[in-house]
Amino acid sequence: MLRLLAAIVQVPLLGLLLALPLVSQGRTSSGHDPVVLRFSTVGDSRQEPDLAATAQDRLWLQNSQAWARILKEMGQARPHLLFFNGDMIMGYGNAGPVSATDVDTVLASGLVRHHVQYAFWRGMVTPLMAQGTYVVPVAGNHEVQCRSSAGTVCTDASGQDLKTRRGGKNAIAANEAAWRANMGDLILDVPRLQAVLPPDQRVHHIDVDDHATLDQLSSPQHQLSYSFDIGQHHFAIINTDPADADSTAPTAWLARDLSAARQRGARHLFVFGHKPAFSYDFAGNQGRANGLDMVPAARDAFWAVIEQHLATYFCGHQHVFNMRQPIKPDGQRSQAWQVILGSGGSPFDVKADAMGRQPFDRFYAWAQVRVHRSGKVGIDVFGFDEDLGRTRRLQSIELRH
Repeated sequence: MLRLLAAIVQVPLLGLLLALPLVSQGRTSSGHDPVVLRFSTVGDSRQEPDLAATAQDRLWLQNSQAWARILKEMGQARPHLLFFNGDMIMGYGNAGPVSATDVDTVLASGLVRHHVQYAFWRGMVTPLMAQGTYVVPVAGNHEVQCRSSAGTVCTDASGQDLKTRRGGKNAIAANEAAWRANMGDLILDVPRLQAVLPPDQRVHHIDVDDHATLDQLSSPQHQLSYSFDIGQHHFAIINTDPADADSTAPTAWLARDLSAARQRGARHLFVFGHKPAFSYDFAGNQGRANGLDMVPAARDAFWAVIEQHLATYFCGHQHVFNMRQPIKPDGQRSQAWQVILGSGGSPFDVKADAMGRQPFDRFYAWAQVRVHRSGKVGIDVFGFDEDLGRTRRLQSIELRH
């Protein structure tokens, strides 16, 4: 096995990415435990205007160089699906109706900026989709939140100004509607998804309906929190910033959804959201909560559902890679895995001069996941450093439950 891995390391990148999904404990996809499904996941490719490297990125607010390379190398492994875990646009505006009529004001509005940024991101992922990878979008806070500023007024459904809430960043129904307008065609185009899957991996039990009342949410959540099965595997996508309930998960709906999946025999449950349940306390973070742990009681209720069903939770938000079984508030290590992959091109959270930073804290990284017929699941994380050096395999784990 060691000789096999050493040989793989020596092959060119294309061969590496194509070979790795087919290699597991010495058996290949044509052997006794074939790979029946492959998917990739990453999040956070949007760019800050003052950190953009080129005039193009300052205009479209995308880290196009890093994100384009990730898409190219990810695509070489021919994943059936890509789950993108939010923050594909800078957003943060109010995408509601515009009353102005002059061109400059309309073009500067949150409505136009949101839609234009979505269009640029969709253009970047189109080649991946054209080669046979179905893109599954996950809403991030930059998509659904509005950030109050001198030029942006954020209001709820009743017209109340939200600038005094949660530091001036609040999810609003208008931005949730803009999400559906730009991503709804992917949520869920069953014929298109089925066409890229192996013949024996059927899409079924699709739920894209509105279940907001289960979690007492104030705005419709259809196509924001949704789920589906592929073969014997279940995929649930959650909105971690619903309007009027920022930094919370739809725990009641998810508990019902995962229970139903288990009852019908799902072997693995994969959950995708934007904000982590347990923030990675990277060098320089000073213990700050950056995700669902901003509301500890709600986070604990959410994670109890994840652990009860031994689901694997993929997320982003923190611009870093971290894969671990978190330590729960009771001091016990969770049996479930959380995989943070907010490393798709957004500015790194970890500063270059931070004391004590870990080796891969400033890497652009993504995960390739392979599901075997036996039910075994392998997760391989690949990435390259801030200087765009060679791509490396950063970490691998195997799920057997």
